[in-house]
Amino acid sequence: MGAIKKIMICDDSITIRKKLFGVLEKVEGCEIIEAENGQIAVDLYKQYSPDIVFMDIIMPQKDGIEAVREIVEFDKDANIIMASSVGTKNNLKQALESGARDFIQKPWDDIMVINLVNKLTKER
Repeated sequence: MGAIKKIMICDDSITIRKKLFGVLEKVEGCEIIEAENGQIAVDLYKQYSPDIVFMDIIMPQKDGIEAVREIVEFDKDANIIMASSVGTKNNLKQALESGARDFIQKPWDDIMVINLVNKLTKER
């Protein structure tokens, strides 16, 4: 039995959070933390140090790019996966340059998300 994987979902859409939560529940040994904007994500990251963060780019209060910068400044080994919609290619490039490890396109493929979680938690 492996260690519990802590995964944070940060998205201002409760619908997206619920959908991703449903996918991540299928990963064995997952503890899921939710944040509805970038500022809450930064605060929760510092409190819980999740293994993986799924981060939306466009959010109120603090967007995903700014949150990525702050989290990576706090923990250079943070595993942050940007969740982007089709129209955010430019922002995605910025997010990856800010320290995000990977990205998934909305709507995502459930199996791809699960495989990405398994791959990133094995690397830790």
